[in-house]
Amino acid sequence: MNSSITSGTSQAWAALGADSSLLDRVSYGGPSGGLPARLPVMELARAAVAVCSLAAAELTSVRTGRPVPRVRVDDEAVATAFLSDRLVRLDGQAWSTFSPLSRFWRAADGWVRTHANYPHHQARLLAALGVPGDVGEGAVDAVAQVIAGLTALEVEDTVYAAGGLAVAARGPEDWAKSEQGVMVAGQPLLTTARIDDAPGRMLDGAAPPCAGLRVLDLTRVLAGPVATRTLALLGADVLRIDAPHLPESQEAHNDTGMGKRSTTLDLGEATGRRRFEELLDEADVVVTGYRPGALERFGLTPEALAERRPGLVIAQLSAWGRYGPWHERRGFDSLVQVATGIAELEGPPDSPGALPAQALDHGTGYLLAAGVLRALTEQHRTGGTRLVRLALAQTAHWLVHDLAPAPGEDDGFDAERWLTETDSPMGRLRHALPPVSYEGSPVDWARPSGRWGTDAPVWGGA
Repeated sequence: MNSSITSGTSQAWAALGADSSLLDRVSYGGPSGGLPARLPVMELARAAVAVCSLAAAELTSVRTGRPVPRVRVDDEAVATAFLSDRLVRLDGQAWSTFSPLSRFWRAADGWVRTHANYPHHQARLLAALGVPGDVGEGAVDAVAQVIAGLTALEVEDTVYAAGGLAVAARGPEDWAKSEQGVMVAGQPLLTTARIDDAPGRMLDGAAPPCAGLRVLDLTRVLAGPVATRTLALLGADVLRIDAPHLPESQEAHNDTGMGKRSTTLDLGEATGRRRFEELLDEADVVVTGYRPGALERFGLTPEALAERRPGLVIAQLSAWGRYGPWHERRGFDSLVQVATGIAELEGPPDSPGALPAQALDHGTGYLLAAGVLRALTEQHRTGGTRLVRLALAQTAHWLVHDLAPAPGEDDGFDAERWLTETDSPMGRLRHALPPVSYEGSPVDWARPSGRWGTDAPVWGGA
C-alpha cells in the first residue's frame, strides 16, 4: 500500500469539518488484500479507520497541549477488524451470524433478502407470509414457496407492513431513481451541527483522549456498538443500555462489548426511566442506533437531550437516513446492500452477491466514532451541545459513487497477526485487536466483553 494520503480519507476528513493540514500526520502500510471485492471496500475501511484514528490523535493533542500524534493505518489490522464478528471465538467455538431465514430468496420477478436473526423479526416474517410459527425445520421450504409466488416488491411491502424485514434487490440505477435513493444522494456522508451555546465540560490534561468521559450507548447489532467499542478503547466509561424485552445475541456482544459494561432498563416503566434520567444527568455523550422514532417517544430528541443535559455530544445512527419515505424503516447492513445495488454489483450475472464483510456497518461505526471525537474537540474549543448523524445508506452511496480503489493492493493478508485471546466471564475469548492507532494509543481494551445485560445501571466509578 502506498503510504500517501488516500482520496477516501480526504473526503471523510472534510465531511467531519476538520483541518486538512492534519492529514499529513497519516500514513499507511500492511497487506491490503483482506477485503477483496469489485467495489473499493478496502478503501472505505482504511479511510474510516484513518479518520477515526486521526480524530483521536487530534483530541489527544487538544486535551494534553502536545502536538498531534502521528497516525499509522495498517491495512491488515483494518481488514481483520472489519471481519471481527466472523473471527471472534469463545473457547475455540465460532458462531453463525445469520439465521437460516436471513438470506436471498427467488421471487416471481427477481430477488429479495430477508433478515430474521432475532426471534421477533422471524416471527413477524413468518406471520406476514402466512407460514405457521411452529413449522420448524420446514420453515425455509415454506417461506421459499410463498416468496416464489410473489413479486419482490410485494414481499418487501407485505413483510415491512407486519414489522418484519425484507428488501427487494434493486440495481444501482433503480435505487438512484427511487425517492429514497434520490434523497440519500443529496446528503453528505455525515452531518454535524451545533445545537446551542452550552459551555464545554471536558478537562485538559487527559490521555487517552476519552478518559473521564461517560457514554450512554443506546445501540444494537453492529455499527453503533463498533463506534462505542472504539470510544471505550480510547478511555471512555461506556454503559450500554438495552430494553429487557428485546433479545440480544451474547455471541454478537462477545465481539462488540469490548471495554464496555452492559445493563437493561425499561424506559417505559417509572423505575427504569428514573434510573436512566440519573445516568443521563452525568453523561457526556449519548449514542443512539435505533430507527428514527423509536427513542423519540421517550422524549429523547436532540433538542430535549440538550435542554436536559446542555453540553452533550449526541450521535445518531440509522439505516436509511432520517428523511424520505423509508426514514422509519428498520434496516441492517445486508438489507442496505440489497436496496442500493451493491448486491447486484458484487454478484454474478444471474444472482445477487455480498460484500466480503459487513463493511457498511463497520465503516459507519468508525465514522460515527470519528464524528463523536471531532465533536468533542470542537466542543472543547468553543462549547455547544453537538449533534452528529450518519446512515448506512449514506455510507453505501459513498462506497458506490465516490470512492476509488487506492493503488498498491496485494493479497498477503494474515488475520492471525491481529487476533488475541483473553479470559472473559464466558470463557477464553479470541477477538480482533483494535485498528485505531496513533503514537501512544492504547493497543487493546482495558476489559473483555462481559455477559450481556448483567451489569448494574451505574457509571464505572460509582
